[in-house]
Amino acid sequence: LCTPLPMSLQKVHVLPQTVLYIADAETFSGHEECHEQKKARKRNSKETALALEKLLPKRCQVLGLVTPGIVVTPMGSSSNQPQEIEEGEAGFALLFPKIDGVKIHTFHFSKDVKNRVFDESKFADAGLKNNPDLRVVLLFGYNSWKTGATRFLHQIVNPLNEKSIILAGGQVESFTSLSSENNHAQPGDACGVVGLAFSGPQIQSATVLLDQDVADERTAEAAMQRLKAANIPEHNTIGFMFACVGRGYRHYKTKRNMEADAFRKFFPNVPLFGFFGHGEIGCDRIVTGNFVLRECNDIKDDLLHGYTTVMTLIHLGSTK
Repeated sequence: LCTPLPMSLQKVHVLPQTVLYIADAETFSGHEECHEQKKARKRNSKETALALEKLLPKRCQVLGLVTPGIVVTPMGSSSNQPQEIEEGEAGFALLFPKIDGVKIHTFHFSKDVKNRVFDESKFADAGLKNNPDLRVVLLFGYNSWKTGATRFLHQIVNPLNEKSIILAGGQVESFTSLSSENNHAQPGDACGVVGLAFSGPQIQSATVLLDQDVADERTAEAAMQRLKAANIPEHNTIGFMFACVGRGYRHYKTKRNMEADAFRKFFPNVPLFGFFGHGEIGCDRIVTGNFVLRECNDIKDDLLHGYTTVMTLIHLGSTK
């Protein structure tokens, strides 16, 4: 970006408007050498977040999350092998440019200790109400161990569950960035929900839930077959995987990368991103091209889970 652009390229908009980055806790709280003291010191997550945001345009919306583990497709080709990195330092950033017909925005709801009931008028301010083009909401709860955190998450999820939209996500350790608020760290005693909302008539999406009974290659691939049957266009599409820390190689009897491998078998050209967290949000749900909701059962979906994996496809429309 420091190189002067030829005149013919100056009107090409390739800068990111929205950024989602996720890293494991070790990446954000690792050690770096402090030359003044000539010894290693522990990095502060706020320092790391600020350093990352300095690399991005000032008007860019940034949502940063810290999680126990990472799911990432390495750069280069979309057909690269997605990797479940359950231990060790890792992270990724998704940079969304301006996309015709698509609006992506961040939001944040924190629990108000004075009010037990969530003020749903805040949904409208976040673009989650009175928005006929809303298609997908990725939700991430933080400080889920706090008293009242699960109840608060239900207050957010239940009204959204009544709409014909895709809901997916999970519980993370913390969020480090939410630049739309100029807020780089949540209060230590607070709990809440952050997320990304995708709006636009061209967006298509589908999710499947891999429950506790999905514990071998055959059943994992059966779940991917359900996702494949949604017939979501695979060009200009991103896959998300939100898994419990109790799954991965421990769940599959020491066989690593099982679910990411199953995804790649059915979606060889769709990059996959996500994390291992402390609880999952999602269900089996499909939004087709004409926006018809199809659910797998007649009862209202329970969206909050443990020891599961949620796989999600988001198609951002055809590119010209």
